[in-house]
Amino acid sequence: MLILTTVDEINRFISSCRNLSKTIGFVPTMGALHQGHLELVKKSIKENNITVCSVFVNPTQFNDKSDLEKYPRTLDKDCTLLRTIKTDVVFAPTVAEIYPSNIEVVVPELGGLDLVMEGEFRPGHFEGMAQVVKRLLDIVKPDRLYMGQKDFQQFTIVQYMLKKLQSEVKLVILKTIRENNGLAMSSRNQRLSEEMKNKAGLIYRTLTTVKKQTGKKTPEMIAEYAKKRLSKAGFEVEYFAIVDGNSLKIVHDFNKHSYVVACVALWAEGVRLIDNMILKNVKKFD
Repeated sequence: MLILTTVDEINRFISSCRNLSKTIGFVPTMGALHQGHLELVKKSIKENNITVCSVFVNPTQFNDKSDLEKYPRTLDKDCTLLRTIKTDVVFAPTVAEIYPSNIEVVVPELGGLDLVMEGEFRPGHFEGMAQVVKRLLDIVKPDRLYMGQKDFQQFTIVQYMLKKLQSEVKLVILKTIRENNGLAMSSRNQRLSEEMKNKAGLIYRTLTTVKKQTGKKTPEMIAEYAKKRLSKAGFEVEYFAIVDGNSLKIVHDFNKHSYVVACVALWAEGVRLIDNMILKNVKKFD
C-alpha cells in the first residue's frame, strides 16, 4: 500500500495508472475510520483496478473551531486498517497541499440544497465540503466516487454538483453501516460513552417507527412524534425533517412525492449525531 502526502506524488501515480488504462475508484474520508468506511473501500476495490482513499480533515467545512480541534486524528491506525483490506493508495495531504495560495477552488452554486437541515445549523459547512470534494476530484481524477447514505444531504449535494460540472465521475452510494443496536457508524461515535452509544440506538428505532407510520399519518404529525420521543429520552434535537429526497424541501403530503426521506440531527454528550431513513420509493444503494 502506498502512502502519498503531496499532490505531485499522487499526480505522478495517477498518470502512470492512466497510461496503463486502469480504472480508479476514490473514497474521500476525514479519517478515524470505521467499518462503514472500510465497506466503501472494499466496494471500490471490487469495482476498480486501483482504489485511492484520502484521509484529510478539511478545515473549511467546520463552522465550529472547537469541533475541528476535537475531531479525532488517527492516521497510523487508519493506515493499518486500510492495509488489512489491501487498499492501493492512501492520500494523506496537509492543508497547504489541498489549499495552496496559488489555487482557488471554485464550486458551482448549490441550488439551495446547502441552506436547509445541516446548512441551517452549520452555515458554510456544505460550501466547504463541496470545495474539498471538487479539489480532491481534480487531483485524483477517479472514474467512481464512493460515499455513504448516512450523510444523505452531503451526497445529494455532491450529486447535484457533479451534474452542474457535467462531470463523468460516477457517484456510488452504499447503505449506512450500523452498530448492533442500529446506531449509524460514525467517527464521532468514538467520543460517546458506552452507555450513550447504547442509548443512541433509539435514533434508529425512532426512524424505523416513522417508516412504519408513513402514509398513515401526515408528515408533520410523524415528525413531531419523532422529535418528542427523542427529546423525552434526553437528546437535544436540532431537527427531524421529512423531505423530498431530491430537492430536500419539507414534505407536507406523502402522495405528492415519489422519493421521501426522514433526516435527523441531535446532540448526545456534546457530540452531534446525524442519521436518515428513506421512507418512500427506496433507491437501491448497491
